[in-house]
Amino acid sequence: MVYVKWVFWGVFWVAVIAFLHYTLPQHDIARITDTYEKRVDFGENSIFWANSDSGNAAAPTNRDVFFIQAFRTNDKPMIYRNEDTGWGWPPYFKFDTSNLQAEASDLMSKRSAGSAQWVSITHYGWRNEFLSIFPNAISVRPVAGPDVRIIPWFNIILLTLLAALAWGIWARWKKYWSRREKRKFDEYTDGWG
Repeated sequence: MVYVKWVFWGVFWVAVIAFLHYTLPQHDIARITDTYEKRVDFGENSIFWANSDSGNAAAPTNRDVFFIQAFRTNDKPMIYRNEDTGWGWPPYFKFDTSNLQAEASDLMSKRSAGSAQWVSITHYGWRNEFLSIFPNAISVRPVAGPDVRIIPWFNIILLTLLAALAWGIWARWKKYWSRREKRKFDEYTDGWG
């Protein structure tokens, strides 16, 4: 029974960590090489795509999606989708897809060292080539170079608050069970006197 308990808690914490890793914003330093629009037919991977854009018909089977092609500092390609999150999950309230696409197009650069324009692409989600899923770009801003370090203050503060909340719940839970066990023990031993 102990193994079942450890497996349950292991699966629970892996799911929590995966959820946070997918949902929290991440920052990539990259060089944008192209932006384009593509008609996407949604299939089994539709849970990784945003809902239909705000103001459009609900739940189409396909739609046009903006994409941003980039190369990260390790010269590996990364493709980002550029979709509105609207009022849905995750709560980024992103309604500026067209503006972001224009900004990304304006920041495109080639490989040559003198003209390379490095940017910080803030995104959430994962890239998986097998499942054809792409992280969703939230913002793009120019940076001084490929060595810039972005400190994720939002993630640090949110994770600290979540850890404090989890610790507070756990401490109160342990205190509740400790009092309950003491009360049961006291009731049991009262008849001895």
